[in-house]
Amino acid sequence: MILSCSTADVPKLSAGLLPFRWRSEWLEVFLVHPGGPFWATKDDGAWSLAKGEYSGDEDPWETALREWEEEIGQPPPTGPSALLGQFRQPSGKLVTGYAIAADFEIDAVHSNTFTMEWPPRSGRVGEFPEVDRAEWMRLSPARQKLIAGQLPFLDRLEQLAGTIG
Repeated sequence: MILSCSTADVPKLSAGLLPFRWRSEWLEVFLVHPGGPFWATKDDGAWSLAKGEYSGDEDPWETALREWEEEIGQPPPTGPSALLGQFRQPSGKLVTGYAIAADFEIDAVHSNTFTMEWPPRSGRVGEFPEVDRAEWMRLSPARQKLIAGQLPFLDRLEQLAGTIG
């Protein structure tokens, strides 16, 4: 028996980093806000891990490191890390996340860019940053800001944070 599989049946894969640090009594995570006109006015439910797509033959950890550099414009943080897991997003994409203990400040994000027609069907093409800002935030605001499909990464981080490092 021959089974066929179209590329439409294969989910997109993405991997990213979730840096975290302790501040006195609370945990903070580092999230990014997607750039481009679609996300410009969205805040709650719009933030994400710094992440990007990879093919099935690529290593997700290496992808997460590469994507950090592309989206933040700086070398990825170094420190103890742990796999948080892989979660299916509402779009069907599978995202693999890694926690990494790190403490750094970023004055400005220097993201790579993409081009797209905006407004739709206008014939005008613009260039936009993949990420327009990034910041450290406590878990409560992070839960409000993070894209719903990525919330399980925060739950998993809470379980593991004291054991990483």
